[in-house]
Amino acid sequence: MKMTFRWYGEGDSIPLEYIKQIPNMSGVVTAVYDVPVGEVWPMDKILRLKSLCEEKGLEMEVIESVPVHEDIKLGKPTRDKYIDAYYQNIINLGKAGVKCICYNFMPVFDWLRTNLKTMDKDGSNSLSYNHEELMRLDPRNLHLPGWDESYTTDELNNLLDEYKGITKEKLFENLVYFLQEIMPACDETGINMAIHPDDPPWDMFGLPRIITSEESYKKLFEAVPNKHNGITFCTGSLGAGRFNDLVKMAKEYASMGRIGFAHIRQLRYSGELDFTEAGHLTSAGSLDIYAIVKALVEGGFDGYVRPDHGRNIWGEDGKPGYGLYDRALGAAYLNGLFEAIEKEIK
Repeated sequence: MKMTFRWYGEGDSIPLEYIKQIPNMSGVVTAVYDVPVGEVWPMDKILRLKSLCEEKGLEMEVIESVPVHEDIKLGKPTRDKYIDAYYQNIINLGKAGVKCICYNFMPVFDWLRTNLKTMDKDGSNSLSYNHEELMRLDPRNLHLPGWDESYTTDELNNLLDEYKGITKEKLFENLVYFLQEIMPACDETGINMAIHPDDPPWDMFGLPRIITSEESYKKLFEAVPNKHNGITFCTGSLGAGRFNDLVKMAKEYASMGRIGFAHIRQLRYSGELDFTEAGHLTSAGSLDIYAIVKALVEGGFDGYVRPDHGRNIWGEDGKPGYGLYDRALGAAYLNGLFEAIEKEIK
């Protein structure tokens, strides 16, 4: 296992030297953020990121993410040129020593929350999701935390129109086409593609979600059996769906060698579909983080881990879910779990 930490590049409020001070931190998970989706990342930008990390004693072996252009998801005639650019990005990242790319195939919205600062009784705040509140919103005039700045109203409406008629089956077919086209680049570089589950794992505003459950993964691995076609095992995204048995899934996919990356975070159910994100400790929420980590270790998982969304604590007011303090506490907790379980098993 390699412990990592999400870092948003030179614009991140958290300095690399602070991340390095977290015990057992091997590297950061980052990306090139100033190149439009669908274009090739220049080698100089990739190598600058790598150099900044290495100067602080940190690796850059995981990229999260190389975004997938909507034309690829839609299966439009233009998709091949965007797939060609993605292919080249894999080659370029391979040259820089990258081992894993986390990506998603969610139409339009790659995550949805209704409140980014839900207050807890201890004074901390975190992200939360209320399904009824979300369903009352008009997707064509959407004002939602974290998404108001993502698209103009016209851009969003045009995208929603384009997705009319795109079924789950068609979206999955487009995912398979994309993966089959880029697998040769993964074979050449050794890079593992790790698809992130849909967050949360159910359809939104009539848009299909296809990476949500055990059935999703079974279909994915059968359609593209290449060993480089893997997953990001995100406990929070999958755990939002009470139908998912995370312990069973963790052990099964780790045993198959399909988990290239693990996002480990906690949430607390507040309704059948509602949840609030919480501190990483098992007792802090509804997910058995200890049992999940134990299942990963028993399955032989040796990939990358990062503490996922944390709370804002101790007066920190950083990027929602991505402050320093609570994620550092989460990393320390996860380090302890992995060390104890690995020693116990050995």
